[in-house]
Amino acid sequence: MYFSFSLLFLVFVNAVSAQWKPHYVSGHEGIVHLFEWKYNDIANECETFLGPKGYAGVQISPVQENVIIDGRPWWERYQPISYLLTTRSGDEAAFKDMTRRCNIVGIRIYVDILLNHMTQDHSINIGTGGSTADPISREYYSVPYSRSDFHAPCSINDYQNATNVRNCELYSLHDLDQKNTHVRNEIVNLMNKLIEAGVAGFRIDAAKHMWPRDLMAIFCSLNNLNTNHGFRLGSRPFIYQEVIDNGGEAISNTEYTPLGRVTEFKHSLKISDAFTGKIQLKNLTNWGLKWGFLPSKYAFVFVDNHDNQRGHGSGGEILTYKNPRKYKMAVAFMLTQTYGIPRVMSSFAFDNTDAGPPADELGNIISPIFNPDLSCANGWVCEHRWHQIYSMINFRNVVTGTAISNWWDNGSNQISFCRGNSGFIAINADSWSLQVNLQTCLPAGIYCDVISGNVEKRRCTGKTVIVNDCGMAYIEILTNDDDGVLALHVNARVRVE
Repeated sequence: MYFSFSLLFLVFVNAVSAQWKPHYVSGHEGIVHLFEWKYNDIANECETFLGPKGYAGVQISPVQENVIIDGRPWWERYQPISYLLTTRSGDEAAFKDMTRRCNIVGIRIYVDILLNHMTQDHSINIGTGGSTADPISREYYSVPYSRSDFHAPCSINDYQNATNVRNCELYSLHDLDQKNTHVRNEIVNLMNKLIEAGVAGFRIDAAKHMWPRDLMAIFCSLNNLNTNHGFRLGSRPFIYQEVIDNGGEAISNTEYTPLGRVTEFKHSLKISDAFTGKIQLKNLTNWGLKWGFLPSKYAFVFVDNHDNQRGHGSGGEILTYKNPRKYKMAVAFMLTQTYGIPRVMSSFAFDNTDAGPPADELGNIISPIFNPDLSCANGWVCEHRWHQIYSMINFRNVVTGTAISNWWDNGSNQISFCRGNSGFIAINADSWSLQVNLQTCLPAGIYCDVISGNVEKRRCTGKTVIVNDCGMAYIEILTNDDDGVLALHVNARVRVE
């Protein structure tokens, strides 16, 4: 077994060296998770907002037909009843239209895919596409799966036992046996169907609960990306795997790095600690590997995700849209760093952590409404449309390929640094104002702060900053300012001095 797994690993590495790359279109950076959006709304968003604002990709909610659960909680999407492509987001035709339209405008689609399990037991078992099943007997007729395709029933109750974690049922969800040839074939057929439709890659839900050797066998069987959607010949699907590893368990996230990127949950914990005052910002100078994170080339990072913003799997306090000033500071810091591949969360509002997306009385998801300032209404939060966040996506595009330099801090929670000679950021998380001359590394000129406003007709709608011939500028972030961040970049220079 060891020899065969090692041989498979060598074949895998040689064949799919691009498995860790997201296949961004040039001039685009950053992924946004449009959590529970409908396919047509995603397509429109790609064309009218994400493309023009410089975003690179969208993580979409699970596409497999799920069982309908009373009250329509968000987590019903994580209980597949078949592999038909029909959910509350739309049907297969709408899905294919979305991927086509998004790829045309340079926005890649990444599917949150469910390979670990099927549904729990329910009294009524009807799916969003009309499929039925008998979960108690492990009969999922529309795939089809039967009892022999699942691990023997048992509950996960010992995270010091890798076999228990990987072969037993997470939250009573019936656990597929991925070493079974039939199961592998059905999974590969599903993923290849999505690749043919134009997706760029996959978020592997609950990867921690599957054996790495089984996932490797599946990933090795996937087709290359579809060149009809603008992917280079021989491109492999981007893989990023959900592995919650906060330490102290039998399973490590490093077991999955040979397969693709891995979600670095410690990044979410530590960045939240920093911007809620548990860690002083002066300590963030060496952000990344030295914090106990994965190497950057393997890391997929975020401030919050759909699970831990609801208190699931985080192991600590996580910043979310509900604390907007600090949240925007944390996202800005993440987007200015060179560590990992970042994903921005786009939420719907919730008080009940089980609540599903905004919907009508029949349970149909309703579309977001857009305000004059581009923000969302109708129950949608849309953090990706907050000016401070999409401006930092643009900042990231401008400074791509540059290094962090000229770190400054006040010994507390005021920091600044440059990104080469292309960008500069200052952050004030102290309870007193930041008012100091700082090195911006930028060419001399008059710049607009892209956090407080825009560049319109070569004028600043927000703060104006004058950079002298030495790259120095007076930087001010007052305690009563709307935001604790100021950011400049070369494309926001309105006049050369």
